[in-house]
Amino acid sequence: MSQPSTSDDSAVTTWLLESDASIKWQVMRDLLDKPEPQWQAERKKVEFEGWGAKLLSHQDEDGQWDGGSYVPGDFSEAKWKAEGQPWTSTYHTLTKLREFGLDPESERAKKTVELVRENCRWDHDGQPYWGGEVEECINGQTVATGAYFGVDVSPIVERLLGDRMEDGGWNCERERGSVRSSFDSTISVLEGLLEYERVTGGTPESIAARRSGEEYLLKRKLFRRLSNGEVVDEKYLLLDEPGRWNYDVLRALDYFRKQSILTGEAPDPRVKEAIDHVRSKRQIDGKWLVDQQHRGREWLTMNEGVGKPSPWVTLRALRVLKWWDEKHA
Repeated sequence: MSQPSTSDDSAVTTWLLESDASIKWQVMRDLLDKPEPQWQAERKKVEFEGWGAKLLSHQDEDGQWDGGSYVPGDFSEAKWKAEGQPWTSTYHTLTKLREFGLDPESERAKKTVELVRENCRWDHDGQPYWGGEVEECINGQTVATGAYFGVDVSPIVERLLGDRMEDGGWNCERERGSVRSSFDSTISVLEGLLEYERVTGGTPESIAARRSGEEYLLKRKLFRRLSNGEVVDEKYLLLDEPGRWNYDVLRALDYFRKQSILTGEAPDPRVKEAIDHVRSKRQIDGKWLVDQQHRGREWLTMNEGVGKPSPWVTLRALRVLKWWDEKHA
């Protein structure tokens, strides 16, 4: 059972700094408040060391990964059923490279953007990759990744604005008849809109849509039903690594931390219950464990398995708590 930490936080920080380059530079920036030149120098190593370098080593000559956009080129419905959803395609790999912090100004990143533009088409209907497709979750993360790597994704943003539902959020099942937003789809779109806003300043319409999506989650305290206050899905309280498209409260809290930093707004008090939940899951040694993982083909393993300490989860939990605690000191 989780217990309040009695450990020296410096020991946990040291443990994180001994992890992957993609962890180390974010520890320097988000936990240690190191000067930007220092963490930027560390960030550049993502391209050449550890997890980032491993993902890049699997890139196809045409710029894609595993021969496909969202699904690997050799994958079939039968394989999906037998093995689980694959995570090795262009979409999933680019998402991880963004999260790891691959320098968007690097020659490797710029070349990748152009190769993907030239050669990658969506499984849905052969649409150009950087033009997006039809599903809100996919388009939300394509906006996030495209904006991060300097692509003009405003046409996808416009589509997402039109896809917003009456309750303020999004649902990738909308085309199949859904009339209510989902947590999973909404967080994916919000991450895209926030990154688009960070890079471009956004538009009045995209900012209004972002705020409505945030309100959808905040009204529900990030994990409760609006109707009766019950937990929507117990999985939302489990800490994923890697989370893929799946929603959990730590992902939502990390989003609101970034939103607060970008806008200068104070943390909304409606996230406190989620904050308390994340804090309660800290182990006595000061770390956080992986609660669940998703099966399926992948390029790398980022942890030792479910129930084991996770540098990625620990980094995100610590910076969320630091953000909250500093604003409530």
